[in-house]
Amino acid sequence: MHRCAPVRRAPRVPVPGGRRDPISGVRDVTMNIDVGTVLRGTVCDLYSNLVTRPTGAAVRNAIEQQVLEVGGTVVTIIDFSHVNLLDFSCADEIVAKLLLRYAGEDGLPGFVTFRGIHEGHIDPIETVLERHALALVSWYEGEAELFGDVNEAERVHWEAVRDHGPIWADALAPLLAESEATAAFHLDQLRSRRLIMRQDDGYTVPGTAERGA
Repeated sequence: MHRCAPVRRAPRVPVPGGRRDPISGVRDVTMNIDVGTVLRGTVCDLYSNLVTRPTGAAVRNAIEQQVLEVGGTVVTIIDFSHVNLLDFSCADEIVAKLLLRYAGEDGLPGFVTFRGIHEGHIDPIETVLERHALALVSWYEGEAELFGDVNEAERVHWEAVRDHGPIWADALAPLLAESEATAAFHLDQLRSRRLIMRQDDGYTVPGTAERGA
């Protein structure tokens, strides 16, 4: 029978400098966190499955620690590529609670996106997103996707930013046949939900800089 190590803190990941968002101070650089590596480093060296709520809580705490140790506001990419099984309790502990920590006024700095979400992960993730009225940005093969609780207007404006960003409201409005004020309102709503971010040259989807690297 294999014995697992006690919960321990995952190693810190260094982050380079970059431009800062003039409103939130977010830099257009990313920090990648491999959930499989965090799982093996905090719970068990042999694990690739995320099951049970205590396991999910241990992994989330380790991820939060890495984000806080960076000491700056960056785009964090949570990578599920090396996780085979994800149950509902771990989806709630890691995905939903992590997003809630970012959404809080005194929560984690910066933006968070996801990568490596496969077909077996989608059902538990979408279930907890709907339960908490949350949404997330996920990257797959260089393209961003939007999952969770969003209305039609939010999705249309988010997809326009994804496809045409970086972009400001004055350029977005004619693309969607609406007023600049309406475009600005929806951009601000999406940004408040941390589904898009503001840079010097316009609004863009978090993680875009990683795609272009």
